[in-house]
Amino acid sequence: MDVILHLGAHRTGSTPFQTYVRRSHSELSSSKLGHWGPQRTRQGPFVGIVPSPSVTFPEKGLARAVGRVRLQMARTAQSGVRKFLVSDESMTETVRHNLRKRALYSAIGERMAHFAQAFDGRLNRVIFNIRSHCLFWASSIVCGVVRGHRVLPPKSIENIANAKLTWRDVIADSPCAVPDTEIRVLHFERYQGTPDQMLAKCLDKVAPINTGDEWLNQAPNLFALRTIPAECGEIERLCAVKSQERAQCWVPFDQTQNAQLREAYADDMHRLISGADGLEILT
Repeated sequence: MDVILHLGAHRTGSTPFQTYVRRSHSELSSSKLGHWGPQRTRQGPFVGIVPSPSVTFPEKGLARAVGRVRLQMARTAQSGVRKFLVSDESMTETVRHNLRKRALYSAIGERMAHFAQAFDGRLNRVIFNIRSHCLFWASSIVCGVVRGHRVLPPKSIENIANAKLTWRDVIADSPCAVPDTEIRVLHFERYQGTPDQMLAKCLDKVAPINTGDEWLNQAPNLFALRTIPAECGEIERLCAVKSQERAQCWVPFDQTQNAQLREAYADDMHRLISGADGLEILT
């Protein structure tokens, strides 16, 4: 049985994709395809692999988690499943961690090494989704505000715009952690709203037709965002750009910062289009 890890990242259409896969469970099962989504992975199997402040002895927790995943994979293989898809963007890190560090997935190499250990030679393919840096960070910051976090101060916004870590660095950490595993990269601008096409690229086979058109976990627009931070007195700073239409998404970066982030993403895409030294495949 081959295991395929769909890592996301966050804010790249992972929730609609996972909802579509869950909705297509019967058709996938009939084709000997199994899957785990966040509803499954966050209820037990990965506790210990993904670091947690509540774990007193992380080494023991990791060993138990590795054994738990291997046992469940062995049982799944015995049931006749030939390909197994695991989709959970929090395998990489959390949006909160990115915002706290002002950087993209700084601990992904260690995490990938733990997952490679847990799946014990079954890991066949890793799927990354990437998105323009300015829109990725804007969506992440807005979702943080929705969850009760304060709007990042201008200095933090500047630190994000000047961050050295880009998608190139995030993805490049994986070949060392999961050697002999194919790494595919799907960019958000191409696969937005087409979860069936994403699944087809994950599995190398025709996927069930997507029968839903929901846009799940959407970042709120500027009009919706106005009502959220009002109670903590930040609405004036949040909506200081009067020229923006209320229906537009809020972008916290100025023109210079936007240009820096766009250039970084163009460099990332150029490397992938040029072959990425044979380490990753732009799909």
